[in-house]
Amino acid sequence: MGGTTLGGPRNVIGDEPVAYYEMAAPAVGPTARVAREFVTAVLRAADRHALVDDARLCVSDVVTNVVLHARVSVLAVEMTVHGDRVVVAVRDDDPARRPYHRQAGPDEESGRGLMLVRTISCESGVTLVWDGLDLTGKRVWFVLCEQESCPVPA
Repeated sequence: MGGTTLGGPRNVIGDEPVAYYEMAAPAVGPTARVAREFVTAVLRAADRHALVDDARLCVSDVVTNVVLHARVSVLAVEMTVHGDRVVVAVRDDDPARRPYHRQAGPDEESGRGLMLVRTISCESGVTLVWDGLDLTGKRVWFVLCEQESCPVPA
């Protein structure tokens, strides 16, 4: 699952990553729980306790979308800890089935995940993953930061 991305969260000049973490897992239902535990462990180790609840909710929704909609057997959860923010991304190798925002009806039990991620995070988006000129996957990402340092969403 290598390659490069086009676009992505804004990088602030001088805000070098402190640490990068990655977890690969099968694209099955229980992986949402494993992803929640992974982001919790990383955030606690990085002393970003205030971000744990939001990160758990967002990563659970994004991983569940991959499990339900992408036609893949494996996904990856990536985390980059910066000085004032954390970038979390869920990557899969199905470039054809891209997430989209939709309006869920009042009686529907699903369809609110990406809206929730957009609301909770400082920034969020989808980038395509390329291997040379070949489109190989996508990365759904979101940025979490402490309230006082959170930029206005783009």
